[in-house]
Amino acid sequence: MMRSMIEVEVTKVKQITDVIREFTLSPMTGSLPGFSSGSHIQLHLPTSVRVLKKAYSLLSDPADTSSYRIAVRLQEHSKGGSRFMHERLSEGDHLHITPPANLFAPNSFARHHLMIAGGIGITPFLSYLAEFQRQSKSYELHYAYRGGVTDAYVTDLRQAFSAKLHTYDSNLEQRLDLDQLLSNQPVGTHVYVCGPERLRLAVQEAATKNAWSPSRIHWEAFAGAEPGQAFQVELARLNKTLEVSADESLLEALEASGVEIPNLCRGGVCGQCVTTYLEGEVEHRDAFLSQADQSQQLMPCVSRGRCGSRLVLDL
Repeated sequence: MMRSMIEVEVTKVKQITDVIREFTLSPMTGSLPGFSSGSHIQLHLPTSVRVLKKAYSLLSDPADTSSYRIAVRLQEHSKGGSRFMHERLSEGDHLHITPPANLFAPNSFARHHLMIAGGIGITPFLSYLAEFQRQSKSYELHYAYRGGVTDAYVTDLRQAFSAKLHTYDSNLEQRLDLDQLLSNQPVGTHVYVCGPERLRLAVQEAATKNAWSPSRIHWEAFAGAEPGQAFQVELARLNKTLEVSADESLLEALEASGVEIPNLCRGGVCGQCVTTYLEGEVEHRDAFLSQADQSQQLMPCVSRGRCGSRLVLDL
């Protein structure tokens, strides 16, 4: 079942760094739904080519639902989403968004919360911090960034959470030693990571090396689909054939043809859009399906048919 949409107005736009911009979204009518720390929303962006659906973490305090706040980094090879947000979206504009969903909530049984952020990956942790402070939770935040470029909110964080904050500026050659960090944590610690994929993989590698249980490792990824070769897909039950261009995802192509697939993250993590395929060679790019599952299933938000292969979906 697809989630109902909410119409909002962009009531404030704030430039945080040269490449990061913050947007405040307020309801056109009524009030906004409540949300929990780590939640995200999807924005439906009416670009000149098509409506893009992009997921962004809420950085607001969950205790305040008068508006939602998100921050968007301008991506160098943007498919249109971040560029649209930076270059075309202004105060007074109207958008449609989904209600908040949470795939990255803090573990309620953790005795200590270890947060590791890279650049724009700081955003979900801002909502964590508000709740942790209110509930007197044990936590620490390690924040790696490039000064003057991706150091969003670092000044505010230093002022409010200096005793709990550890920063690493690559411009100053400050290095986050993940192996040392994860080898020296109290019993009951859970680690949360958000940022570039290389950071997530490095945290997972260090955690494995230090015998962390997978259940204590949490991450969020909204990287979206990388471009690839154009390919053709057949929808067996609908008797339809679609062309998927090099710069669109299979999920976007399905949506453009009127086929709605449940989805939340659009980044290959949550598993909501899992779809069975009947034939074809698949380039799997998700972080959800097991190798055995991938023999019959794919995630259209990130996976693609291999060029020259006939991909047939059970749709």
